[in-house]
Amino acid sequence: MKIEQIELRHLVMRLVAPFETSFGVEQDRACIIVAMRAGGFTGYGECVAAAEPGYSYETATTAWHILSDFLVPAVLGQELTDIPSFIAHYARVRGNPLAKAGLEMAAWDVLGQAQDRSLAEMLGGVRDRVEVGVSVGIQPTTAALVERVGRYIGEGYARIKIKIKPGRDLTDARAVRAAYPSIRLQVDANSAYLLADAPLFQQMDDLNLLLIEQPLGEDDIYDHSKLQPQLRTPICLDESILSADHARAAIELGACRIINIKAARVSGLFEGKKVHDLCQERGVPVWCGGMLETNIGRASNLALASLPGFTLPGDVSATSRYYAQDIADPPFVLNPDSTLSVPTGPGLGVQVNQQNLERFTVKRQVFAA
Repeated sequence: MKIEQIELRHLVMRLVAPFETSFGVEQDRACIIVAMRAGGFTGYGECVAAAEPGYSYETATTAWHILSDFLVPAVLGQELTDIPSFIAHYARVRGNPLAKAGLEMAAWDVLGQAQDRSLAEMLGGVRDRVEVGVSVGIQPTTAALVERVGRYIGEGYARIKIKIKPGRDLTDARAVRAAYPSIRLQVDANSAYLLADAPLFQQMDDLNLLLIEQPLGEDDIYDHSKLQPQLRTPICLDESILSADHARAAIELGACRIINIKAARVSGLFEGKKVHDLCQERGVPVWCGGMLETNIGRASNLALASLPGFTLPGDVSATSRYYAQDIADPPFVLNPDSTLSVPTGPGLGVQVNQQNLERFTVKRQVFAA
């Protein structure tokens, strides 16, 4: 199939509630939607680069530049036969994993539709449901946090993750644990601390946490290898893992005991599966992180999380957790057992709502072969 056309759309969507982490507050979420047309099929991808360079150095603006000036020209007019050869077309482009992942996702969707296979089947998924939890942003007060956690537990979420930052950490975690002694609980620092803060995390060892996520620098593996031996609680790395090679280094250095796999962070599903396979071989549990995705990206995450090594609940919450109106149907609804169902239709298995897509588009460009 020849890649005949690629359309980019810069979207801005209002979240149902502000989402605060150690690097700021998001009320409106930006992303880029990629539509790829080949062989009579249209595949969609989602680039999760945000408006500001908090989680990643990439932004929606820089990702648009990399996609439009480098990645799209590299693949436009080429034959789409498989993912490895597709990736090879833009292998010379360094970095920019979020931009690459959005483009690659669209290619997976096209191939899945052409082969009449779901993305989960193409990746080797083994589950029709994925166990999920919910990520709770920093709230105005500790009491408000405990109340918000209670609401999510009431909705049926069986695993809670709370965001922390200096000054909003141990007290918050202790309060949530005291209010809900048996809930599966984890904390996420998003790189907000230093190795010198080890005593703080040692105090969290008594809270029976599933894990402490990315406590130290986003580009650090070595200092995490110094911190993990000081803790009983497993460290989970997120921002530090940009490839299977990074995962191997982290495992061999003893920098973590768990890895969060975000396909976007590692340049796409192809590399994400490589990280999964490596961790499965080494006996390291993994789970699927989220980036406030629309149902396009959420469908992709669920397909990835259906692989056998994903043994911990992911941050792939129901559609209503983030958006009053999404850009793809059907909505993902939390099952009574705190799971989401994996799409079974060809490719991503969701249908784009063109009316909503237009409503949230602030910029559009079409590239034709």
